[in-house]
Amino acid sequence: MFDLGPATAEMARLIDGVQDGQLDRSTPCDDWTVGELLAHIHQFTSVFADNAHKNPIRPPDGLVDDWRVAIPATLDDLAAGWREPSAWDGQVSAGGIEMSAADNAIVAIEELTVHAWDLSRATGQSVKVEDSTLDRIEQFFVLFSSDTNPDEGPFGPVAAAPEDADRLDHLIARTGRNPRWT
Repeated sequence: MFDLGPATAEMARLIDGVQDGQLDRSTPCDDWTVGELLAHIHQFTSVFADNAHKNPIRPPDGLVDDWRVAIPATLDDLAAGWREPSAWDGQVSAGGIEMSAADNAIVAIEELTVHAWDLSRATGQSVKVEDSTLDRIEQFFVLFSSDTNPDEGPFGPVAAAPEDADRLDHLIARTGRNPRWT
């Protein structure tokens, strides 16, 4: 077990910093605007919260009108759900893929962190990621990357990280994103 609370709190902080005029901005996620990224964040946080509680998956469709309240509430529910020992037991599904609940928590923290980075870049904010979270994201890549092709990550080709890249930038590059995206 590990605490997803720091990652959900950071995402909530970033969401609080999104201005209404930024919803149509582009993001490091191909073809997604900030508004579409927020809808995706709400969807995947709902799925991971439902998985923690062992509830049927019921993701919202699109960006809800009260996203400034709804997404942080779902983030709180996600963190609280994964603090329960029962969340870590059994099998769950995310994106149509069956996996152990423990692996699902690894996917959740990876999604939270990578999309927090996306949101921070698209809205001119800075993101703070704890070393323990970076440890979990490295674990994600061990679980879901190709053993035979180091240039291929779970999301496609790995991007080049600059020589002066920090640990987060290296992990972002492994998702295929340019760590220097602006």
